[in-house]
Parts: sequence; C-alpha cells; structure tokens
Amino acid sequence: MQTDVPGLILGAVRGGEVAVAGFGETERGNGIAPDGDIVLRLGSITKVFAGEMLAHAVARGEVGFTDPVARLLPGKLGQAAGGHPPIRLIDLVTHAGGLPREVPRKDSPPEDPFATISYDAFADWLEGNPLQFAPGTGIAYSNFGFDLLSAALSNAGGASYADLLAERITGQIGMVDTGFDVTPAMKGRLMSGHAPTGDPLPDVPTGEVITGSGGLRSTANDLLKWMQWHLDSAPEGAEVRFLDHAVYVQRDGMETILSMDESGRMDAMGLWVGLR
Repeated sequence: MQTDVPGLILGAVRGGEVAVAGFGETERGNGIAPDGDIVLRLGSITKVFAGEMLAHAVARGEVGFTDPVARLLPGKLGQAAGGHPPIRLIDLVTHAGGLPREVPRKDSPPEDPFATISYDAFADWLEGNPLQFAPGTGIAYSNFGFDLLSAALSNAGGASYADLLAERITGQIGMVDTGFDVTPAMKGRLMSGHAPTGDPLPDVPTGEVITGSGGLRSTANDLLKWMQWHLDSAPEGAEVRFLDHAVYVQRDGMETILSMDESGRMDAMGLWVGLR
C-alpha cells in the first residue's frame, strides 16, 4: 500500500447481507491476516456510540437534550461546571460547549498514557479557565466535552457508563467483542497500532474517564451488526434511532467553527457527526 499501512479491514452491509475483507497483517511482520473477528481500538468512533447513548437516555426520560451538564456531574466536577454559563448536553454532543479539544494535564507513563486524564483534571480546568466561547454559539472539536457527556449519562443512568452501554446497545444486538476492556477472549485477536516509525505499539488500558471520546474496542463483525441496526426499518428501537439520526445544530449563525471542515464543509450537527 502507498501509505505503508500494515493491515486493513473493510466491512460493508447491504440489506441483510454483510461482507468483510482483510488485507495485510494484524502487526507488521507477524504474518497474521486480519478478519472480521480481529479487535481494533475505535478511537473517535466511540463518540458515535456516545451520541446514541444520549438518545437512549432521552428516550427513557432520564435526561433532556437541553439539561445543563453541571447538575448531572458529581461533587467538585459538577460545582466547577456550574461556575460557567450553562453547558447543555446537546452542546457537548455537537462540540458546541466552548470546551478545549483536550485538557492540559501532567505527563503519563508510556505504559498507561491516559492515566492523568482524570475528573480532577477536568474540574481544575473548569475552575481556572473561561470557556472558549459561549455554549451554543460555536463548534470546536472537543474530546473533553464527550467525556463530560459520558460521565453525566452514567450518573443519570445510575450505573457505570460501560455497563449502560452494554445493556442498551452492545448487549441488545449481540456485539460480544465490543467494550472498553480487553477480555481474555479478545487477547489473541488484537490488531496492533503502529508508531510513525512503523514499529508496533503495545496495547494500553483505556481507563475510566475517556469512555465518551475514544476508549472503545470492537471488531468489523460487531460494527456491521451495529450498522445494520441503524439501517433497519423495523419498529424496535425506532424512537432511539429517530432521536439519534436527527439534525440539531445548524452552522448558520455560529461565530466559531474549528476542526470540522477537514473532509468537506460541515453544514449541521447531529448527535454524533457533522452533516454535509
């Protein structure tokens, strides 16, 4: 491949049919071809699940789209968020909360690079800094905002975010290889990341905080089940799909747009994606 990527998995769903094709290797030099059961880190595709989790919470009456996040966050974090103009859940999921992309934090050890992403670090930033813009007046990509969202949904749902996701999404459609932790069944099926030098990278723990922004692992086979659920016209889950697929924030009138136009002009925002 021209990009020198060691491996690639392609999946497609059409009607009731699915297809998966793997190319290359799961780790440079290991000779193992990827397939639909190979486990990958999803990165920011995790945010798409967070948008659907918000839709589930709204459909259940646990939260409203315009609820301020501060009242749904515990202790110091809720107090710190409450010191700003109200940041609504719909602002977080559409990157319109006025929050930075990342929160400045201490260096983490290489074997646990997300260790210093903590709710205390979130609270410290909120206590010591103004928002980048008034919530709802701009759009700027924010991992910070999505991790506040997952914390709020966990509190509203009365369980850990991981457990709620398993109950409401992955468990409902048989996504047995999708979650934040590497289970014993996954260990022999991990696809390695690679450094800019081309060297394989070790798998690292997700931690308990980056559950909204980027911590999920999954497989092509699981993701195709999920895609098929979103494309299904059956009535089961119709309300959640309707909420999840709607457009909520228009670009027109926004004062600030950052990191949204790389693959084409963003015209509006849904619960999980910019629409063009």
